[in-house]
Amino acid sequence: MSQTLAEILWFAGLAGWYVIRHPFVRRARKSAVKQSLFDTRERILLFSATAGLFLIPAVYVLTGFPAALDRPFIPALAWAALAPLIGALWLFRRSHADLGKNWSVTLKVREQHAVVRNGVYRHIRHPMYASFFLLGFAQLLLLPNWLAGAAGLAGVGILFGFRVAREEQMMIGAFGDDYRSYRAATKYIIPWVL
Repeated sequence: MSQTLAEILWFAGLAGWYVIRHPFVRRARKSAVKQSLFDTRERILLFSATAGLFLIPAVYVLTGFPAALDRPFIPALAWAALAPLIGALWLFRRSHADLGKNWSVTLKVREQHAVVRNGVYRHIRHPMYASFFLLGFAQLLLLPNWLAGAAGLAGVGILFGFRVAREEQMMIGAFGDDYRSYRAATKYIIPWVL
């Protein structure tokens, strides 16, 4: 595999991400919102993930900046990135489909919202974040630059670290003991582990 092909695969992963999400965004606009925590903090957290998974690596792929942080391109690492990339896209799609009308980009509780316990949500509460971490790991393997490669994991780590507790509190506020029992029976992002 060449570095150019690795960069194309990185871009294809992002394009796939957009294609998967687009129909869910359109459907979500039709569902009434009961509670929203979309504020400045939420905007900053979403921007950190966007910067890490798209803006910083896009600058690198398009311009080569910052070349001072390049590392040697290793084709075997780029080939190894296919597994987390495919896994990320599958998990991203599955988590959207399993959430159905409960899905939203930002922290929202919809009028007809319910605790989802089926599909990938049987084992983990936050599969979408897990898919972002897989996408960030694939980015690290595909892009031979310490900043551009690691930016995705850093951005997602910030989003996850500063958002999940707030999201879970919102769910407890909306669903009480139903969500508490679901939380006790599942892990955050890795089944049976974390």
